Amino acid sequence: MLTQSLGDLALFYRRRLLENVVPFWEQHSLDHDYGGYFNSLDRTGAVYDSDKAVWLQARAVWMFSKLYNTVEARPAWLDAARLGYEFLTKHAFDTDGRMFFALTRAGQPLRKRRYYFSETFAAIAFAEYAQATKGAEALDRAKNVYRLIVDLYRNPQKLPPKTVPATRPMKSHAIPMITLATTQELRQVDDDPLYAEIVDDVLGQILNHFMKPEKQALLETVGPHGEYLDTIDGRTINPGHAIESAWFIMHEAQHRHDSQLIAQAAQIIDWSLERGWDRDYGGLFYFVDVEGKPPTQLEWDMKLWWPHTEALYALLLAHHLTHEQRYSDWFEKVHAWSFDHFADADYGEWYGYLRRDGSVSTPLKGGMWKGFFHLPRALWLCWRLLERMQTPLADR
Repeated sequence: MLTQSLGDLALFYRRRLLENVVPFWEQHSLDHDYGGYFNSLDRTGAVYDSDKAVWLQARAVWMFSKLYNTVEARPAWLDAARLGYEFLTKHAFDTDGRMFFALTRAGQPLRKRRYYFSETFAAIAFAEYAQATKGAEALDRAKNVYRLIVDLYRNPQKLPPKTVPATRPMKSHAIPMITLATTQELRQVDDDPLYAEIVDDVLGQILNHFMKPEKQALLETVGPHGEYLDTIDGRTINPGHAIESAWFIMHEAQHRHDSQLIAQAAQIIDWSLERGWDRDYGGLFYFVDVEGKPPTQLEWDMKLWWPHTEALYALLLAHHLTHEQRYSDWFEKVHAWSFDHFADADYGEWYGYLRRDGSVSTPLKGGMWKGFFHLPRALWLCWRLLERMQTPLADR
């Protein structure tokens, strides 16, 4: 059992979310002149660059809308969500229906990527915003973007390849993983048989192609049919990514009432912690080589904020679903390390990037990769789960 009471933990996560993290972004990120949000914030919240990452704009729309829908219908949260929604619909789409990756402050396009992560986060943002506004237009936008995602997922040749596929065909865990999470969000607000079809597909990809029991790992890159590739890419594990994928699978297990899926997700967590936890300094490594060979990513031993936020929720959920002590113990270990090292007691929010020993590498609180998403989502998820865990089983 958790050594701290569920009530105390729930209060801790609620306060961190509503009194620490949300105010930081409300105060510093809203761009009332041009719309959308500033992403690049220093330690104090000052803007150090005004370019805007489209996927972070969409993530913030989702987060503000989710707070409005599930915590309290605060007009300020709905206004903040609208600020991003209108900016995205006005500026973020190219003429081919796809979205840009980066825009200037005023919304002029800067960069477009071969991946469709901007689209996946826009789909969930529009869907959640539709719930907040009860608006058919936003839901139609969400469904249209989702259909584009499905088309690109099923026809990857429509996107320019990163490598020469004829020489070494590969596929990335990130694609079925994000497609699973996106579909789960759309399924909450809309009824379409396509959602079940896609979930079955991407879940099978993760469990049958990327999850490797013989390697005791969930790999980031495999061959087109799940073949193991003895290359740098093929041997790479991202422990945080695997753990995040595991809680998506646990959500699907809850949806299906499938205990086998829970066990498979728990196995992924076990493997990821065994390989990814730094026994010398604590915290999760960013990358690990499955064969124990030297990692080539120069940031491999850094401690980034988001793997730890994903581990917090995944471990709490694993404990809740399995009732196994080891997940409670791990949750407390990750909780203590994370809040001791990432949290900024002076200015709020979390540092994003630490050195291996837990010291701060850069004091930024936001950039083109870190925004109003992983930390507030984890705090929100943990708070809600801890409250449910206090409710007698018969009343849930």
